[in-house]
Amino acid sequence: MIDPTSLDDHAFAVWAAERAGSVLLDVRAGAAADGLEGKALKDAGDAAAQAELDRILTQHRAGDAVLSEEAADDKARLTASRVWIIDPLDGTREFSEPPRDDWAVHVALWQDGDLVAGAVAQPALGETFSTGRPSVVPPRTSDRPRIAVSRSRPPAFVEALAAELDAELVPMGSAGVKVMSVVRDIADAYVHAGGQYQWDNAAPVAVARAAGLHCSRVDGSPLVYNEDDTSLPDLIVCRPELAEQIVDFVRRHGTA
Repeated sequence: MIDPTSLDDHAFAVWAAERAGSVLLDVRAGAAADGLEGKALKDAGDAAAQAELDRILTQHRAGDAVLSEEAADDKARLTASRVWIIDPLDGTREFSEPPRDDWAVHVALWQDGDLVAGAVAQPALGETFSTGRPSVVPPRTSDRPRIAVSRSRPPAFVEALAAELDAELVPMGSAGVKVMSVVRDIADAYVHAGGQYQWDNAAPVAVARAAGLHCSRVDGSPLVYNEDDTSLPDLIVCRPELAEQIVDFVRRHGTA
């Protein structure tokens, strides 16, 4: 039996993400019996995971602020020294399409100006990636660079980038899964400029940084969290050797 009060922030992020993931697997398993599919299943998953993470953080990290996709933004976080940035269910579309496994739970901790801990659970895959036990990204196994993109709406500028780099596009689901695909050597880069929020990428970026990957805005500037405006619309996560080429492409061509 885990005592959450004994866990450091890295281990706590893992435990919280996995608890929410377990709840989501239960929702999915009971979906047919409960008559849930499509939007109803998405909504049920969002609500159940948010309730679990809210319960956990209220009980075990009561002094910390929280920024969540599924809760009202309490601006008290702007003067707090510790803020948990969470996405209870990243990839609701994929979650609602069993047996897809490309959805995730994000739990990150921002403290005094930067991300200090994070976990990305992929419950259907049975994997959790974290800052507590950083992944070691293996040498690239592909001859051509691989860029993770949305399976439904890959941005046109990324297609142009792929052409310039002679790269292969690898479609997949949620933002967290795309970032973890670089950590896992399924892709070599994830480049996005179609609009995201802090909760979409805080935990994935924390994990990717810990693994030694390059993480920045598409213009090469730093990713900044716990800002008043929750929008954080673009990012690059990639192997370090690709960063200069990708940033240079965006500077020359933009993301239109």
